[in-house]
Amino acid sequence: MKELCVCGSNKLYKRCCGRFLDNGELAKTPEQLMRSRYSAYALGNHGDYLLRTWFPPTAGTLTAEALSERGQQWTRLEILARAQQGDKGWVEFNAWYRAANGSEQVLHEKSVFQRSAGRWLYVGGEVSATPG
Repeated sequence: MKELCVCGSNKLYKRCCGRFLDNGELAKTPEQLMRSRYSAYALGNHGDYLLRTWFPPTAGTLTAEALSERGQQWTRLEILARAQQGDKGWVEFNAWYRAANGSEQVLHEKSVFQRSAGRWLYVGGEVSATPG
């Protein structure tokens, strides 16, 4: 079955985020990591991947089990801006989701990434949520 990736890249899943989530490839850019992490949340059951790609000092007490749960129904991703300099990078995006009451909400985040031992990791971000 040929399905488009849920990250909105218009690429086939197995050639886009599936390479990272299912085949263990490492993201080469902060944007690739951000898109694959969005896909992990949208698809659910990828808590191990989310935890592996989280910068350890900022992951706190998160568990793969908790990260695997689908809290929201993620519906769309829009990349607004991105930058990378050396081993640091950021991606600003909007992610739409359906809240428990059925209303559409938008999560706006500027995510920060750091490359450590050749792997891009999610450090954290500035988040805001607004009605869609």
